[in-house]
Amino acid sequence: KITLAARKRFFHVEHPFFDVIINFIISKISHMVKKNKKNAKRLNQNRDRFSLFLYTAKFTKAGLVEGRAEDTKEKTQKEGILMEGKRITQKSLKEYEIFLIQEEKSRATVEKYMRELQILSTFLGGAKISKQKILEYRERMIQSYQPKTVNAKLSAVNSYLEFTGCQTYTVKLLKIQRQAFIDEERELSEQEYRRLLMAARNRPNLRLYYVILTICGTGIRVGELKFITVEALKCGRVQIHLKGKDRTILLPKKLKKKLRTYVNNQGIQSGPIFQTRTGKPLDRSNICHEMKAICEEAGVDKTKVFPHNLRHLFARCFYAVEKNLALLADILGHSSIETTRIYVAEGIRKQERIIKKMKLIV
Repeated sequence: KITLAARKRFFHVEHPFFDVIINFIISKISHMVKKNKKNAKRLNQNRDRFSLFLYTAKFTKAGLVEGRAEDTKEKTQKEGILMEGKRITQKSLKEYEIFLIQEEKSRATVEKYMRELQILSTFLGGAKISKQKILEYRERMIQSYQPKTVNAKLSAVNSYLEFTGCQTYTVKLLKIQRQAFIDEERELSEQEYRRLLMAARNRPNLRLYYVILTICGTGIRVGELKFITVEALKCGRVQIHLKGKDRTILLPKKLKKKLRTYVNNQGIQSGPIFQTRTGKPLDRSNICHEMKAICEEAGVDKTKVFPHNLRHLFARCFYAVEKNLALLADILGHSSIETTRIYVAEGIRKQERIIKKMKLIV
């Protein structure tokens, strides 16, 4: 159920008839869902489309969504409405949020960038932006975060500064040398993976078992599980559209057979195979929580049990059989092979064995 306060925060609308209209529409949808449960999924999709329409409409009304992102950037810079005296303002943040939407960034990315800018604003405390302040901010982050995290935060800050026409205040990202080996204490081994599968299979609800099997058997991201549908299962191919990119993956025959059994037992006729009780696709938090719950029974350290580690395990096993980084990058959906190299890096123990065989320490 959508509370009135949540709707106002989401849509930022204070029109006197807004509450009446939304309550009427929600009540009609709820009535129809109760009347015909078979159409519940379709109605929920329509409600989501209506929410997205209103979300976009509030920007369209201001004449800010239509057109290219470059036009909005140029217009706002010329009008000088983004920054007052080189300070971060709420108006500048709203303009930047609209720019990110026009750039077709995912909602998660938009929220992440806006969150980072709020942190920067708190650090500045109302002070004017300067090169020195941004450098101080970078040093503060270096003391608290890993280099990769620092770079992710700086990317959001630099993007905002460029948008506002303050390119001279941007700072360089940290240089990170690619690690020649991986930390084996954080990676999931094949034996641990099989113990997790066995623990998941002993549960009354087998959904987690098939989720783990699917992620590790295909190498997909946890956010791509929603593309594993009944329709995709029938043709044996999954069309994935994420991060503005499309790719097709094949479902192994053995996995297809297992998933057909699961679908038939659950009575799923169409749509995503892995759903909640309300018919919505499983999200990351659902899966992580369930995976952590079986760690003790499986005898696996909780710190290394999360969906993305299954993807890493798929990459390492694939590379062990087929030394083709380019093909593996395509399967995983990586834009750069350098990212794929990280997935298949050797462990510390193996590197130590190689050095020992060299016999250079006498």
